[in-house]
Amino acid sequence: MPRGRGGFEALDACVHCGFCLQACPTFLATGDEADGPRGRIALMRALEHGDLRPDDAALITHLDRCLGCRGCEPVCPSGVGYGRGLEAARVIIARTHALPAAARATLRVLTAPGVSRLAYAAARALRVTGLPAALAGWGRLRFALGMLAASARDGPSRPMTADDGPGRPKPVEGLSPGPPSAVRGRPRPPSPVLLFRGCVMQGLFSHVHDATIRTLAVNGYDTRDVADQGCCGALHAHAGLLDDARALAQANVTAFDAGADDAAPIAVNSAGCGAMLKDYGHLLGGRAAERLAARVRDLTELLAERGPLAGAALPMTVAYDPPCHLLHAQGIADAPLRVLGAVPGLRVVSTPDATLCCGSAGLYTLAQPALSRAVLRPKLESLRASSATIVATGNPGCLMQLGAGLRAAGIAADVRHPVELLDRSYRAAGWYDR
Repeated sequence: MPRGRGGFEALDACVHCGFCLQACPTFLATGDEADGPRGRIALMRALEHGDLRPDDAALITHLDRCLGCRGCEPVCPSGVGYGRGLEAARVIIARTHALPAAARATLRVLTAPGVSRLAYAAARALRVTGLPAALAGWGRLRFALGMLAASARDGPSRPMTADDGPGRPKPVEGLSPGPPSAVRGRPRPPSPVLLFRGCVMQGLFSHVHDATIRTLAVNGYDTRDVADQGCCGALHAHAGLLDDARALAQANVTAFDAGADDAAPIAVNSAGCGAMLKDYGHLLGGRAAERLAARVRDLTELLAERGPLAGAALPMTVAYDPPCHLLHAQGIADAPLRVLGAVPGLRVVSTPDATLCCGSAGLYTLAQPALSRAVLRPKLESLRASSATIVATGNPGCLMQLGAGLRAAGIAADVRHPVELLDRSYRAAGWYDR
């Protein structure tokens, strides 16, 4: 729970040196000082001190343009907690400047259990027709269709129903007989791990959950589901709706703190969700929230701890594009590369601007479409130059943003979660029954 000055104290270390500017995608896109961390910190300080009102148009404009990617934090020599300050400012703004109705409606559609289940079912039904892929392009509607097309699974899919909405477990395909640990020469019972399913991941990327369960099993984990879990609250927190975010967080703390597995690690395959869950101690306060936050592990962290086991060769070139909330917020850089390194024949390349945000940033791609595309375009050109046939990234928004951009730009590359590639390699190696 924010204390002291509500989070603004995290900005005190800033000496306006400017090291952050070249790490800020919006500053690089606009060249406007007020669209960089240094300028925004000046605006946030003015807000805290009462020199600017919460309804000041310039303040709102430039803070709304911030992606919240936190790319400025790792390069800051003074250790400024920019993300904490931005959260504090957005909370104050949200109290006097209501979130636009379209944004609130989008939040409800994406995260509210009843509404989202129907919305995701409709989206999957549209996706399977092939129309989103055929009509994808640069216009606002066409880009949204491209994002939906990018959420499709790798390979044939079983029919989906409305029951496959957030929080509803799905069957897992059978594994080959015999404990994987025995193959590795270290017989041991599988370690329990709990799967965080979330909202967008469960609604549009449940195939990534399936791949997660299969690959964890091969590496000696027994993945178990948790009832009554839901949205992590990240989208709400980024919008300044902390009360809503806290309610969602408390529900997850209660759900994951129950039962015999209340000490098991919590596997998360969405970078944004993982960063949010790890921040529950700050958001809620209290021992229960801190205990849950300490149990959260990105999927790639868990796999990297066990090797992971190598699969069959996949001769292809993959460009790894790390999600901001995995690299900058969680500080996880090596684990995803170790997962990709477990696939023989995979040539992993990095582009010059791989550490810069793709422009997705939760609702940003919908709320700030022009600037979002401006941030995305240089990254797409770097990916085109890389000649990669696969772009790998570990966050649903990034998967959809990059997938839509690749399609709109006519770049012959697919976008996949790293675990999908490991899963494909394991299937080719014969680890699964089918």
